[in-house]
Amino acid sequence: MNNQEISVTAPVGLAYDRVKLMLFRPFDLGKWFVIGFCAWLAGLGESGGGFNGGYNFGNSQTQNTQHFRDVMGKAMSFFMANLYWIIPLAVTVLILLFALGMALLWLNSRGKFMFLHCVALNKAEVGGPWQKFVREGNSLFWFRFVLGLAGAVACLPLLAAIGVIIGRMILRGEVEMGGIVLAAGLALLFFLVAIFFTLIKKFTVDFVVPIMFLRGAKCRAAWREFFGLFKAHIGDFALYVLFQIVLAMAIGIIMLVAILLTCCIAGCLMALPFLGTVVLLPVLVFKRSYSIYFLAQFGPAYDVFPPETTAPTTGLQPLPPAPAAS
Repeated sequence: MNNQEISVTAPVGLAYDRVKLMLFRPFDLGKWFVIGFCAWLAGLGESGGGFNGGYNFGNSQTQNTQHFRDVMGKAMSFFMANLYWIIPLAVTVLILLFALGMALLWLNSRGKFMFLHCVALNKAEVGGPWQKFVREGNSLFWFRFVLGLAGAVACLPLLAAIGVIIGRMILRGEVEMGGIVLAAGLALLFFLVAIFFTLIKKFTVDFVVPIMFLRGAKCRAAWREFFGLFKAHIGDFALYVLFQIVLAMAIGIIMLVAILLTCCIAGCLMALPFLGTVVLLPVLVFKRSYSIYFLAQFGPAYDVFPPETTAPTTGLQPLPPAPAAS
């Protein structure tokens, strides 16, 4: 195989040019809203807020511990006295949340292909890609569903164990060195497991989805092909992940500056469910374009852009495609 270097910086300029071509040459508000809808579907259910909690540590440790015990005792008494309606309500809420999560994941999976279609072909279409990628979207949905279950099975017991260890020390009112070491070890293991599943999710969206887009393949087949590419260029993909962190920081700074310069007006618009996606569309198109331009360096077989647009816009000298994993 050719030893030509894969660049993580060259796709930056290409993705920037793609943003200008799609959204500003010419500027078309209707096109923004159509592509924005596809981008909104592609990110549906993935946005999350932060946690902001305040605690008063003015009391002594003993008072805090006793207060915690009192609260836990009252909560347990209330729970035991009202099991007849708490359990059915909890089961109903969990079923509804599970159904809602499944629906969002299904729409999100189809949206990934719709948004990629818009970016790759420079088209503002909804109905066409919605119908075209039924098979691929469903396959991606089931893969991500199983991946989510596996992640929950791997991570939730670790979190529960950490909570039990910390809660036991609080109830006893004393710090145990063995408990701290065990909790720290479990926290490190949780962190590593979370990183593993996060990388699988990222590689699926960034690279496996484009391969499915190109081949019309199901997710497992596309993952087998990508894994062969990954094994042959593991250093390049590791550098890609690290550079993504740099890009995320740079994009975050730019967004913060925009919010400050507009006296938080931009921030308020970004927080709106659909309109925020339209406002952030240049960022979303840039991020989607960057990953597929990076993938295009591995050869024409991994280039989602039509031939007539590839030559004048990418400027990348591709490698021969890597063999698929056996």
